[in-house]
Formats: sequence, structure tokens, C-alpha cells
Amino acid sequence: MKPSWHILICVLGSALLVSCGAPGVPIPPSLELAKPVTDLRAARKGDKIYLAWTVPSRTVDRQSVRHPGATRICRSLEVPVTDCKNPAAEVPASQFPLPGPGSTRNKTPAPRVEASYTDILPKQLQEQDPTAEIVYAVSVQNESGRSAGLSNQVQVPSAPTLTPPDHFRADVKSDGVLLSWDCRPTLAASDVIAHRMRIYRREQGKQTDTRVSDANLVACSQTQPANQMPEFLDQTFEWEKHYDYRATAVTVVAEPGKPEVEVEGDDTPVVQVFAHDVFPPAVPTGLQAVFSGVGQTPFVDLVWSPDTEADLAGYNIFRHEEGSQPVKLNSEPVKTPAFRDSNVQSGKKYFYSVSAVDERNNESARSEETSEQVP
Repeated sequence: MKPSWHILICVLGSALLVSCGAPGVPIPPSLELAKPVTDLRAARKGDKIYLAWTVPSRTVDRQSVRHPGATRICRSLEVPVTDCKNPAAEVPASQFPLPGPGSTRNKTPAPRVEASYTDILPKQLQEQDPTAEIVYAVSVQNESGRSAGLSNQVQVPSAPTLTPPDHFRADVKSDGVLLSWDCRPTLAASDVIAHRMRIYRREQGKQTDTRVSDANLVACSQTQPANQMPEFLDQTFEWEKHYDYRATAVTVVAEPGKPEVEVEGDDTPVVQVFAHDVFPPAVPTGLQAVFSGVGQTPFVDLVWSPDTEADLAGYNIFRHEEGSQPVKLNSEPVKTPAFRDSNVQSGKKYFYSVSAVDERNNESARSEETSEQVP
């Protein structure tokens, strides 16, 4: 039996409806324009500008960045930067790792990938206007050299910096670590620019620095005597520890009505120091001996001027008779500058001296002797 024509037409019509589908708005291809960087940071040391930022992982149309282009480093004396037609540098995309895709199922963002770039600041920019600010921005391009715009903008001082002092050295002395350096014959003269010598100390094995000096840096003559070379005595360290010292010349811009701006120059080579205390305290002075004992058990009282060293542990007391060697009377250091010798005999003459000892058992020479006759 042949199918009727109206059934065949219905079947064909249904098939056409299923195969064609409903019409929709066509989706344009992504332009691959990465979102502009929003966390650009900058720090200056000497003539180097250290830039860092997070590599964009998404485009402006909320797609994952798949084919990034170069990143332009924009530098200008104009605030704000309006374009990056003449970038200071152009870093290819291969220099920066591409962030991986996040998880759409768990709504996990793509992992952060940090990028960095070091710009060398030209001398002419430093000297053009020492009180100006230099502005930086970055522009992330796509493969066609197009960008969604500049990043946030950061500023660094343009003031010129000094080279580090020559022959920075450290010598351990009894009263501290003496830091010295060669004379700097000339300094830039300006009403708004000054220079300081900044010295840092770091205990070996630690990650933090301690600023131990920030004194004004003054000019001096090449023919200045060696005993008048610039120096600084660090007395804030701890004995028996290893330290690294470094120094840098700091440029300070102080314009009237504005906060001071500082720029550190490059560092000297690190100088290593072992603060080993081999220095005895000062020799005690002013020793006196006085006999007492009329009507009681005889004794000799000793007094002397106190030593003032911070690490003083005490004193040792020595006694001898005529023609014999001194013998120490105390078993432990005497804490105060006084001592009573009760082990004396009538008719004898005793000679006394005193030494000072510190916490690391460094002992001074003995004081001048004094004597006392026991009746």
C-alpha cells in the first residue's frame, strides 16, 4: 500500500525543522585584548628602576589570554602618561610565562604570574630636572600590536645619585666597629639637594638589615690626612656575632613646602666582620688601702675608682708581701670597687693591686700597687 502524499509531506517537513535549528545572533571572534595591568609597582636603586606587575590572564571580553603579544614599558616626565608610542622598551611575550586557565567548575581564578623588568635610567633624564618625577606604565599588546590601554601609573624620583664610596672598610675596636671610607672630593651643589651616607648592618644568617648611620655626607680634600678620613663608630652591635656591613650614598631632595624625597645610590661591596671581643677593660685607678682593727679583729679595706665598661664582670684582687709574688685573693670577680682583706697578721706589710675583667674573661693589666702596714 502506497503512503499518502499528505503523510510524506509531513515527514519531510519535520526533518527539515530538526536539521535547520533556530536562527541566532552570530558571536564575533575575540580580539585577544588583555585587561590592563592594575598593580604595577616601581622601586629605584642607583640608576636602576625595578618594575613588577601581575601578568593579565583574562581579556576584556572575559576570555582566557591565549596569544599575548609584547609588553611595552612606558616612561615619561609628563604626568599622567597619555600614550606609549615611543616606549622605553618592548619585552616579548616569551619573556613572561602565560598564566594557566582557572577552573570554571569551581570558579577558581587562574594562578597569579609575576612579571618584572629593570629599566636603566639615562643620565640625561636624571640631570634634566633633579626635582622631577619620572612616570612609568606598562601596556600589554596582543599579537597584532593592539592594547586595551595603559596600566596604573607609578612615579620615581629623577634626582641623580652618587657612586658608592671607595674602599669601604670595617675594623673591630674595643669600643665598637669602626667603619671608614675614602674621601669624596666633590659633591653636587644645590639649594634643594643634599647627600647622606647610609650604612646598613645585617647579622649573618638573618634576612633583615639594621640602619646604623644616616649622617650628612660632606666633601673633603683628596690630600686630607688619613687620620681625618670620614668614619663612623657602630656601638649598637653584639659581641661574638658575624655581621655584613654595606654603605650607600643617599640623594635627598628637599623642596620648600614638600616632603623630602630620598634616592639610594648603589651599594659598596659587603664587608664581613666577626665582632670578637679580645679587648680587656680599662686598668683600675685610684687604689687605696686603709687598715682598721684597733680593739677588734684586724683587716685592710681597699677602695678604687670604678670602671665604666658596659660588659664589666668585676675585679680581681691581688696581694703579696715584700719579696714574694702576687696571689689572687678572690675566687669570683668582685662586683663593686671595694674589698675587705680580713686575712692579715700584725707586724706585716701588704702590697695590693687590682685588675678588671669583662664578661668574656678579658682581663686588664693590674693597677698601680698600694701598700698598708698592719701594726
